[in-house]
Amino acid sequence: MFQEEKTFTLRFALEAVFPDDYDGDQDGQMWVKEWEQRLKPELVKMVFDYLRQHPAWKVHVRNRGASPQDEIEIAMAMEF
Repeated sequence: MFQEEKTFTLRFALEAVFPDDYDGDQDGQMWVKEWEQRLKPELVKMVFDYLRQHPAWKVHVRNRGASPQDEIEIAMAMEF
């Protein structure tokens, strides 16, 4: 069997900007919690919903040992 591969990276860099009088972790990093608990799960679901509209491609999450808080790899395969 012959196999070809291609990697594509879509990276999100999250930032929170606070006023000059901000003193440390006053908000308990609520902006990170919103990303982890609401935005990221919805985004991943939308990506999978879209990709599954293309039945020639089989998609699944692939774990290469990185924390899912830092990386979610989506493996896609098309068989001929």
